[in-house]
Amino acid sequence: MTLPLRPVSAVGALADALRRRVLSGEIEPGTSLPEQEIAAAYGVARPTVREALAALVHEGLLRRERNRSAYVPEVTLSDLADLMYVRRPLEDLMAEAVAGRRVPEAEAALARMDALPAAAPWADSVAEHMALHQALVEAVGSPRLERLYGALHAETRLGLVRLRDVYEDRDVLVREHRELLDAIAEGSVEAARAAVAAHLGHGWGGERRA
Repeated sequence: MTLPLRPVSAVGALADALRRRVLSGEIEPGTSLPEQEIAAAYGVARPTVREALAALVHEGLLRRERNRSAYVPEVTLSDLADLMYVRRPLEDLMAEAVAGRRVPEAEAALARMDALPAAAPWADSVAEHMALHQALVEAVGSPRLERLYGALHAETRLGLVRLRDVYEDRDVLVREHRELLDAIAEGSVEAARAAVAAHLGHGWGGERRA
């Protein structure tokens, strides 16, 4: 059975294009996005730009303040340290709940990450990275854990932009996530929690962990 194609609106297409540029690091933190410049660059009307930017502000990938153009917020190393501080207990709960199990959705995200071509934008790695961790959290079956974890979604995605320089060789990123999934599936609760701690303990500033 052939399903009808959903048309992509100009707003959706522009939001997708800008999202990929932000998450690939092409549009750097602190960069402002004036509506007129975006409209001229993409050949669309300003109301289209306004709606696309509003969608990304809603996602947390952009910020907009009164009398100022939307801009990409900067996630500092201090922000990232605090983000890991909050993520750690949430992912510990995940590790306790799914230890000894394989999570098909997480395995599928890892397979997609591994299959990305070398020239794929970093945004594609970010998407699969997020999908893998989200699948692990959803496997717990706790709506409240999902809500708490979801509240960190935007900052985590922006934080992952920093890792594009740490993981110039994407095979290393794939290998680390393979080690994480194997430890969770094959180990005890203690081993699963240790794997989570090691995974979240990498250096965000450019130093790759051993």
